[in-house]
Amino acid sequence: MIQSKLDHLGVPLRVQLPSGAKLGRNDAAVEIVFHDSAALGPLATGNLGALGSDIVSGKVSVQGGMRDLMHVVAALVPDEGQPQRPRPWQRAWWNLASIMRHSRDRDAAQIRFHYDVSDDFYRIWLDPLQVYSCAYFRDPNMDLAQAQVAKLDHICRKLDLRPGERFVDIGAGWGALLFHAAETYGVDATGITLSQNQFDHVTRQIQERGLGDRVRILLCDYRDLSPEQPFDKLASVGMFEHVGRANMATYCKRIHDLLRPGGMALNHGISVTGVDEAIVGGGMGDFIEKYIFPGGELIHVSQAIRQLSLAGLEMVDTENLRPHYARTLWCWSDRLESRLTEAEAVLRQTLSVDRAAEVLRAFRLYLAGCALAFEEGWTALYQILLTRPDDTGAASDLPGTGSSYPFRRDYIYEPR
Repeated sequence: MIQSKLDHLGVPLRVQLPSGAKLGRNDAAVEIVFHDSAALGPLATGNLGALGSDIVSGKVSVQGGMRDLMHVVAALVPDEGQPQRPRPWQRAWWNLASIMRHSRDRDAAQIRFHYDVSDDFYRIWLDPLQVYSCAYFRDPNMDLAQAQVAKLDHICRKLDLRPGERFVDIGAGWGALLFHAAETYGVDATGITLSQNQFDHVTRQIQERGLGDRVRILLCDYRDLSPEQPFDKLASVGMFEHVGRANMATYCKRIHDLLRPGGMALNHGISVTGVDEAIVGGGMGDFIEKYIFPGGELIHVSQAIRQLSLAGLEMVDTENLRPHYARTLWCWSDRLESRLTEAEAVLRQTLSVDRAAEVLRAFRLYLAGCALAFEEGWTALYQILLTRPDDTGAASDLPGTGSSYPFRRDYIYEPR
């Protein structure tokens, strides 16, 4: 069965069986070495999630670069990567599982599982500002660091941030957007996170930058944020994916309630590209759920806009940055691949030897696999710009704007 799979794969691949025998082409850039015969099943059936689990556990090892491996993965994906609509029982199970996954305590634990692995580990492959979300390659010649600053500025310009405005970042990460908004646009900035490591890092940065009078970070759940007065502008970057189907209505309503009438919000998040919750087969989502983002759930952008609209927000602009995220992820993957020995040594400072090796293998597959998913169009990244309508409107030559959004894009791109 394995030989037949290799014959029809269309991409050169060499396989070493537990017996030591080798199948496939000798000139293949990738060799998959099986140390356990039970691990052969996932390769034969195209169960990529299970194959990834066997790689993480050490039952299978890979010789070759991650980019070459992803060519093989793309060829192994069932149904040529066409999203498959879930059956009714699957939808019911997903909804039930979402309810079970997303209590406040569970959400906090799941965020810390991913983000509190090690700040030093993330520093190895992120940009100097530690921006852990899709970059914006405004100029094709930009490197990762430049593209991340461009993304921060793209968000601030879309929100039309003004000096003195009250701005909140839901899921503030290591604080890059908070600091860019405060230092470049003069806003009063509040950020929230559930990661202790990120909270500690941003707290230190606030003091070091002398921004204690207009930047603050809170260790709290978005559902528990209760400001004395609503915010003028709001951003949520990379938070949307952690909310879960069961809490999507609550999340969207919270965005609405945190904004003043006429205020603007930007939701920057990943979505699946298949409508009606159709997803690409192969179990790759199961792998990410187990090893990377427990509790992470993706919906289609149409469902996101529907939920945001039901919450009383008006969508005024939506931009798909999918290929930008593919390039971002390849940058991260390449940076990690170039420093594997250092990365494992850093992980060993806080984890056992075996656990450090597993985490590194999982992240190698995750970064390259996600790059492939965005490149192939299996997932997308949308920035959805929203307003909380205000009946009094704003000064404009267009009657009925009902917010500070000018209903023209010039202000995003014109020099300031």
